[in-house]
Amino acid sequence: MSNFQDPYPQEDPNDVQANKVMAILAYILFFIPLLAARNSSFAMYHANQGLVLFIVAVAAQVVVQIIPIIGGLLYPFVFLAILAFMIIGIINAANGQRKPLPLFGNVQLIK
Repeated sequence: MSNFQDPYPQEDPNDVQANKVMAILAYILFFIPLLAARNSSFAMYHANQGLVLFIVAVAAQVVVQIIPIIGGLLYPFVFLAILAFMIIGIINAANGQRKPLPLFGNVQLIK
């Protein structure tokens, strides 16, 4: 018998199917699931991930704007990184998975 625990617990299949679109939209407009799927733990998890990604994107944009010389060189990489995180989140939501985003996905702002 193994003591291995799955770090990404299985979701309720009914909740995932009913709220998959809301979870995907969370990475584009994080507040949509907050309004439309408040009772879904799956949608709320991805809304949290979308909110954290939004905050990181705004903070990165502010830093890039404050430091114009270095920011001008880094802007394409920052944009691509944010886009990559969005795609990762959308893929996880579309697959019905509850995986945190790399680097900052373990931050929880919405319960």
